[in-house]
Amino acid sequence: MAKSKHYYIRKSHRYLGLILGIQFLLWTVGGLYFSWSNMDEVHGDFQKKPESLLSASLQLISPTVALDNVHKTVGIDSMSSLQLIQILGKPYYQIRSMQAVSKGIAHEHSGHQQVYLIDATTGQIRPALSQQEAVDVAKMRFNGNPKVSSVEYLTATNGHHEYRESALPAYAITFEHPTATTVYVATELGTVQKFRNNKWRIFDFLWMLHTMDYQSRDNIGNILLRAFSIFGLVTVMSGFMLYAVSARWLKRGKKRVVVRS
Repeated sequence: MAKSKHYYIRKSHRYLGLILGIQFLLWTVGGLYFSWSNMDEVHGDFQKKPESLLSASLQLISPTVALDNVHKTVGIDSMSSLQLIQILGKPYYQIRSMQAVSKGIAHEHSGHQQVYLIDATTGQIRPALSQQEAVDVAKMRFNGNPKVSSVEYLTATNGHHEYRESALPAYAITFEHPTATTVYVATELGTVQKFRNNKWRIFDFLWMLHTMDYQSRDNIGNILLRAFSIFGLVTVMSGFMLYAVSARWLKRGKKRVVVRS
């Protein structure tokens, strides 16, 4: 006996629903968490103490003097940015320079960013932050007075690390706090880069499931997500077709019953 169109559509819809059902559930759970979460709490904004301001009466050297000193000391001839920052209450010029790193092939180079911290009152180049300085910087930016529970020095991170794609090297300073907050301080930049707490970690995990990017977590254009999106559309369309075919099938069945009676 030949199978009807209704049979094949129902079978296709059933298996597509089985395959996609778990992912639809994850999308829904993630969407609920995203929509019901306070993003200020996820980003740890309530834990960030405003950065202290520098006095307008400070006697600063000219940025030209600072640049000239860097040029003479390390030989840079160009820069991408210059910014006045403060580290532990002292003013510094943060100079970013694109250094050319040879690949061993003539005329082929890749850009590598170097950062220099120049004392804005003396013009002297200072080294990257030490561990204790990084801890002090983190404490100055964290609200309250929690104790430090651990300090980790990072020179590399993978695609799943909560400090991925951020300035390295850096110190990860974790505080004894109900939110298990970790503050990341970039040693060469001399500044706080990220606040990460438990709510952010849940958000990040659900975001990975939501985007289906199990390598870098942030690529919303990956092939797996595109494929499941198409399968989802096919599943919905097959549901509409199943309804339409079922409705016509039921009508024909009723007509046959009426004729026989």
